[in-house]
Amino acid sequence: MKLNYALIGLMLAFTGSSVNAETVHLSSLDWAPYSGKSLADQGASVVVAKAAFKAMGHELVVDFFPWSRAVKLASESGSKYAGYFPEYLYESNEFTFSASMGQGPLGLVENKSSPITWSQVADLANFKLGVVQDYVNTEELDALIASGSIKPQTVTSDEINVQKVAGGRIDIAVIDANVLSYMLANNNKLASAKEKVQMNTKLLTNKDLYIAFRNDADGKKWQAIYNEGLGKIDINALMSAHLK
Repeated sequence: MKLNYALIGLMLAFTGSSVNAETVHLSSLDWAPYSGKSLADQGASVVVAKAAFKAMGHELVVDFFPWSRAVKLASESGSKYAGYFPEYLYESNEFTFSASMGQGPLGLVENKSSPITWSQVADLANFKLGVVQDYVNTEELDALIASGSIKPQTVTSDEINVQKVAGGRIDIAVIDANVLSYMLANNNKLASAKEKVQMNTKLLTNKDLYIAFRNDADGKKWQAIYNEGLGKIDINALMSAHLK
């Protein structure tokens, strides 16, 4: 009889944990070394996100799309995607943002043969600047772009911007320093650009990274769970290990 009670207790405990465990789906993009379908463990930001959800007893499944598609899928009512990431913080009615899940150094890629000098963001109006479509940059830069004070050339990927800088078609482009380093070391399409480009010595900022959860009941539920999970893991150690 004692054995039976013990077995029943174990079965109830197992059943309870199975009922409470859920799978959350998020959309992302191929943005190495932070996220990517073919990266080890799908990238540094995905490692952090999965660890935080696991700490709360849940499983994260990430699907990868072009950036604009990843954002759109997460914004649709009734979508299986509760949000998208990694994202920078910005004002939004559609999304509510998690606590910070790490940082990325945001700056400017330039041609080694013609490095630029600037002191304030408004100075960038003096150069041919490249940005990626639908990427958030910095609040100040995006405000200057929105006002027309800075008129950048817009492309669909960091790779294209790096090629344009290397070829002298633009002077600079906004890019994360870790992204540039990874691309130059691993992207065969940029082999000829490797010796031609570099990060400008002055960063725009160190940007916090977030998950943008859809601003509805489901998104807010996962936001609260995720934020609690972040407090149970070592974000910096996980990021550092996967940004090498």
